[in-house]
Amino acid sequence: MSSIFSRIVAGEIPCHKIAENDAFFAFLDINPLADGHTLVIPKTEIDYIFDIDDETLGQMMQFAKMVAHGLKKAIPCKRIGVTVIGLEVPHAHIHLIPIRKESDMCLGNKKTEKTSEELVRIAALIREQL
Repeated sequence: MSSIFSRIVAGEIPCHKIAENDAFFAFLDINPLADGHTLVIPKTEIDYIFDIDDETLGQMMQFAKMVAHGLKKAIPCKRIGVTVIGLEVPHAHIHLIPIRKESDMCLGNKKTEKTSEELVRIAALIREQL
């Protein structure tokens, strides 16, 4: 059975897309820790990030870096935090989170609630900076 992320890539489930190329996809987290919290995934469904071959993993990080630069320009923050947990969805993914302090990175923090309209606006702001 396909992961929810594979279904997003296939267009079966809507998302707030930030960027895409042949191999990778970036979209807003619908339960964000902060405005602009973005997930970067490989389009190929691979459960564990360290099972990705070295070349593809390097390309994924380059794609995430490009997204992070646009994210930082669009969302006021001190840095873009990067984390990989890998337990939430069985599809490798990188969290890019605008932060002001280290504790902003804790995935156990209370999630923000955003309307679809707010997510549309945030995604557009980020895309404009790419």
